[in-house]
Amino acid sequence: MINRIAQIALAILCIFPGAGHSAAPERILSLGLCADWLIAHHADRHNVVALSQLQRRYPIDWIGPEWPVHDGSLEQIVTLRPDLVLSGQYSATQIRQRLETLGVHVEVLPLPRSLEQVVDYEKQFLRALQLPETLASVVPAPMPRPARPQRLLLLGANAIGTGQGTLEHEILEHAGWTNYLTEPGYQRLDLERIASDPPDAILWAAPKHRARANQFAEHPALARAVPAERWLTSEFWRWQCPGPWTWELIGQLHQWLD
Repeated sequence: MINRIAQIALAILCIFPGAGHSAAPERILSLGLCADWLIAHHADRHNVVALSQLQRRYPIDWIGPEWPVHDGSLEQIVTLRPDLVLSGQYSATQIRQRLETLGVHVEVLPLPRSLEQVVDYEKQFLRALQLPETLASVVPAPMPRPARPQRLLLLGANAIGTGQGTLEHEILEHAGWTNYLTEPGYQRLDLERIASDPPDAILWAAPKHRARANQFAEHPALARAVPAERWLTSEFWRWQCPGPWTWELIGQLHQWLD
């Protein structure tokens, strides 16, 4: 029995040479979109065997086509022999568990819910790659607020707005805005309330693709309540995943406030 266990362990080490030691990873693989972007931002391309297939579905201009992509199957991932697999908190949980049973080092990155956690998230990623934590971002000082508070409504698809106690709320407030929504969490919006008490501006944070989910934002009552020049748009990908680009987003929001 002991010999059989030893044989299995040896087989795993042959398939995944990174298992069983703590050398800096040389064959990095991602199971999720947010990990894809951190890898492309920080890692050496030559140490990356594949990003997730989500990278092709949600492309961004600063990640070029030279990055390889896996198909999401356990078979292909095993063939690629990664010595470090990076995964988001909710990404590919079944594949992740199977890889862990094979002895592969899987690093799970919890989704940040505050600006401080964005820094911790990036540091955890850097530690997994054995890169200096000094490469991580720092939370910038809060931007100055105007004398009269400016209320901003962060409007997503399906008439969902972002309220208190969320990372998005911290981003808005850190940029100097006041969140239009005073209740916690993600809320289904009331068109009549917005029309009778409109925000100073609306930030339309949703994909560019026109769909039924965007119809609320296109309602004529909203257009009458908030003039076109007070409808702001930012690159949707910056809201999808936190990271070093979060601070650029804060700066952009503050410029709009000015």
